[in-house]
Amino acid sequence: MNTTRRSVLASAASLAAFGSAFPLRALAADAYPSKPITYTVAFPPGGTSDILARLIADKLGPALKGTVIVENKAGAGGSVGSEIVSHAAPDGYTLLGGTISSHAINVSLYPKLGYDPVKSFVPVTLIGTNPLVLLVKADSPYKTAKDLATAAKSKPLTAASAGNGTSQHLALELFKYKLGLKDVVHVPYKGSGPALQDTLAGQVDMMFDTTVAAAQFIESGKLRALAVTSAKRVSSLPDVPTIAETVLPGFEVVSWQAIFAPAGTPKPLVDRLNGEIGKILATADMQERLTKLGMLSQPMTSDQVLAFQKSEVTKWAEVIKAANIKVD
Repeated sequence: MNTTRRSVLASAASLAAFGSAFPLRALAADAYPSKPITYTVAFPPGGTSDILARLIADKLGPALKGTVIVENKAGAGGSVGSEIVSHAAPDGYTLLGGTISSHAINVSLYPKLGYDPVKSFVPVTLIGTNPLVLLVKADSPYKTAKDLATAAKSKPLTAASAGNGTSQHLALELFKYKLGLKDVVHVPYKGSGPALQDTLAGQVDMMFDTTVAAAQFIESGKLRALAVTSAKRVSSLPDVPTIAETVLPGFEVVSWQAIFAPAGTPKPLVDRLNGEIGKILATADMQERLTKLGMLSQPMTSDQVLAFQKSEVTKWAEVIKAANIKVD
């Protein structure tokens, strides 16, 4: 009798445990969100990450029948905000706007990074990619990327960037590394603005920058675009070839923007967010805004983003080690 009773109680307990572990999780996903969602941007207000976050948040809130609040937690190339989110509850109420810097480059730059860019997060979606463009002053003697590479093998040249460890800097280092250019001197600036100004003034020979930042100077004829770093030509610069087709087959560098959640966030919530944000990014007005920002929208599942991110971590670790890059 006692044995039977114990068996019945054990079975009841097992069913209760099963019910709490699975159906309630599904119900939680259906009822989500029941409170405001915080979308943390790991960079200052006004930048690309911040602009994208606010565009998406404005549409994601209504799509989820809830509220999405954007907060900026900037510092150390996105590391400060990323570390904060890595410690948040994995309940779908904290999201992070991450980038190539915070989730691929920083792990090889900062010896005491407070989070693991892969293990501390689960990718929600990739927002889009933004190619860089190789630039020289309009009256520069270099007409193509091949001209520049040939010159760099025979005499010292200088190259500006937005700062040590930025995607602009690493694009330069990968270019040098693949071509064996040892006499191109990197000149780091505190941001794209001053770097572009000195390139315009002829104080440096060249620089890589985003198509967004460089567009006005290319259109005005003040800078010459030699090549873009994407695998294919970009629609905003259709006459500018890729580095891959001119001097380095297989070369590709894109800055990218993605959304992450703390590791352990339930898959049903991640999948729902992925689907809702994917719909938002596919709308005509968002496509227009992304195009103006020089971005290419590339819908991906969470697993696809993870595979892409891991490949980026490996690629930039190799470049940073080979170039012995140190943070400022």
